Amino acid sequence: MNPAGLAAAAGTPRLRKWPSKRRTPASPPGMADPHQLFDDTSSAQNRGYGAQRAPGGLGYPNSSASPQASFMADPVSNMAMAYGSTLAAQGKELVDKNDWEVQYQQDTPVAPRFDVNAPDLYIPAMAFITYILVAGLALGTQDRFSPDLLGLQASSALAWLTLEVLAILLSLYLVTVNTDLTTIDLVAFLGYKYVGMIGGVLMGLLFGKTGYYLVLGWCCVSIFVFMIRTLRLKILAEAAAEGVPVRGARNQLRMYLTMAVAAAQPLLMYWLTFHLVR
Repeated sequence: MNPAGLAAAAGTPRLRKWPSKRRTPASPPGMADPHQLFDDTSSAQNRGYGAQRAPGGLGYPNSSASPQASFMADPVSNMAMAYGSTLAAQGKELVDKNDWEVQYQQDTPVAPRFDVNAPDLYIPAMAFITYILVAGLALGTQDRFSPDLLGLQASSALAWLTLEVLAILLSLYLVTVNTDLTTIDLVAFLGYKYVGMIGGVLMGLLFGKTGYYLVLGWCCVSIFVFMIRTLRLKILAEAAAEGVPVRGARNQLRMYLTMAVAAAQPLLMYWLTFHLVR
């Protein structure tokens, strides 16, 4: 090498070029502007929605897609639609059902635990026992309680119930009504009046005769309507099935029988409770 050139190189200081501290942000894939703060996802969403649109371009899912793909596309809306359809079907079933009819299975009434309209002896039996206990309470508050008087109250109520059942069975036989009413069914229907009798006596003990007459009157109207609508399905419906004319003499007797049974309930409710309230 040239000695003069080496001397010149040695005498001249070498300048080192330091890299700049300013970093240029690397643009990620799909970002046009490196200085953009947020990604533009509108194009990706448009492409995603466009893939789900039908050929007509209306924005509805493709009908040729599988049910699994449709459900995964919008699971919340599909679940809401399925739940709404189920509620609508259940509501229509409740509206169409007659709440006063008893369900049947192979010409046999369904058990009470499967049908709320089927006659059940649980409420009448418990109401009869409770009525005897409430009568004893009422007699005790009036200083008239005695075991003999309580037994007379129970035997009197049981005798009236037996007389009612026998009178209705005899009337059905004389009118020649072909019905599926049994003795147990009659006992169940006639035993519901004890619930109103209990309420009337309790209100009489708390609020005097005013409360007794108000509650007992309301219960009498309720049991009257209940017996009319229940026995009408049992007695008059059989007449319609047999082809008996609506204004025929036999059908008129059946209507009178239904009205008589319903009207007897308020009378017995008052007769068995009026002496317990003073």
